[in-house]
Amino acid sequence: MPQWLSNQLMRAFHKKDRRQIRLLNECWFFYRNRPGAHHGMANEPDL
Repeated sequence: MPQWLSNQLMRAFHKKDRRQIRLLNECWFFYRNRPGAHHGMANEPDL
């Protein structure tokens, strides 16, 4: 998971912002399911 996304998710959970959590969750699934994604690769770049 990119560091920027992880930071935003932690902030949203801390603030209990359900709308932001849902939006970031959708971003994460979109990011993981994009064409050409290599799941489980240790050297996956953080965009």
